[in-house]
Amino acid sequence: MTRALRRCSWAKPTNPLYLRYHDEEWGMPSHDDRHLFEMLLLEGAQAGLSWETILNKRAHYRRVFERFDARRLARWKRADVARALLDPGIVRNRLKVESAVTNAQAFLEVQKEFGSFDAYLWGFVGGKPRVNAIRSTRDIPPRTAESDALAKDLKRRGFRFVGSTIVYAYMQAVGLVNDHRIGCPRREACRLDRRQRRS
Repeated sequence: MTRALRRCSWAKPTNPLYLRYHDEEWGMPSHDDRHLFEMLLLEGAQAGLSWETILNKRAHYRRVFERFDARRLARWKRADVARALLDPGIVRNRLKVESAVTNAQAFLEVQKEFGSFDAYLWGFVGGKPRVNAIRSTRDIPPRTAESDALAKDLKRRGFRFVGSTIVYAYMQAVGLVNDHRIGCPRREACRLDRRQRRS
């Protein structure tokens, strides 16, 4: 059996971006605050859409949203939001674009309180990834007690587009949860990651 056939079934072989995302990023424990912020905004942007749509627009999102620099994005005014809403390279939903600004502001507050968003986020899983026994996509839950707790706390802190289902997808994306199926080569690669959290 080839490596390609053993990937998680959702990794579309017809889209190189999807394969690269699966093979290099999804499920890998992330401790970089800018990446954690980027993925939080992208997961929120995905609400009601396919992840493939967001992946195809990701490079453009980076250009429009200050390369996900939370400090710069937090200073956006109405004119900046209006400018972004004219750009066809992103999902032009006013609530989602406005939430990027409020989420940037909330993100900076979390950094100030905990020293890093990384330190805050990984506390919800005890500092190490939860590795689940996934045999097919049917085994993946839409939400968990941990995603419920994280979503509730994010909302309390002023974050938007952070319902529990979105948050669980986020936890999978940044490696708090390893939901690569049993037999997928990335399951062990993500599980064996030993990078130290950055402060």
